[in-house]
Amino acid sequence: MVWMMGLAAMACSRPGYGKDVPAPQADVPTTQSTDAAKAVLAGGCFWCTEGVFQELDGVQSVVSGYAGGSADTANYEAVCTGRTGHAEAIEITYDPSKITYGKLLQVFFATHDPTTPNAQGPDHGTQYRSAIFFADADQKKVAEAYIKQLTDAGVFTRPIVTTLEPLTAFYPAEKYHQDYVDNNPFNPYIKAWALPKIDKVRKNFPGEVKPPTTRPTAY
Repeated sequence: MVWMMGLAAMACSRPGYGKDVPAPQADVPTTQSTDAAKAVLAGGCFWCTEGVFQELDGVQSVVSGYAGGSADTANYEAVCTGRTGHAEAIEITYDPSKITYGKLLQVFFATHDPTTPNAQGPDHGTQYRSAIFFADADQKKVAEAYIKQLTDAGVFTRPIVTTLEPLTAFYPAEKYHQDYVDNNPFNPYIKAWALPKIDKVRKNFPGEVKPPTTRPTAY
């Protein structure tokens, strides 16, 4: 990740970015089953998206990794070239009796800019694209309907460029990328880009976040 402190304020103040993102009208229903479900999303640097979704009640684990490319190039050095087809992504394991797929998408669109092609904040390249990797027809249907809902409502001032891609495989990233925010809260990149996103989800989704005592107090 390339860190550019001077761009932080600009990225966070884009019109519509993280503001007034409504809940999806179509969703995968909450069930009584506590069997874990999974969602794979890409919204720029996986350090940031991992930190955001670790905040949510009902989310059991978040793994940083790569989706959209093949196994032989699913490593950080190769993915950073932007030529492997991968996106930096996260795999969210969640309890569908506590949180829905649609709610995850609402948080996703509220905490990154889905209008910048192959870029997020200071990071540029196809590996930083905004993407939803759907695992089945239900996930695809909910994501398509939600993007149309946000577009029709004019929530963002520019067109949403988030891609919908079938999930063929998810490859966990190297160990040092996992729990990166928790392990590196004073890293300049984390302070400039990840922590504002975490603050945003805490502010905008107070009913969905875990008790603050479950995360480090260094923030």
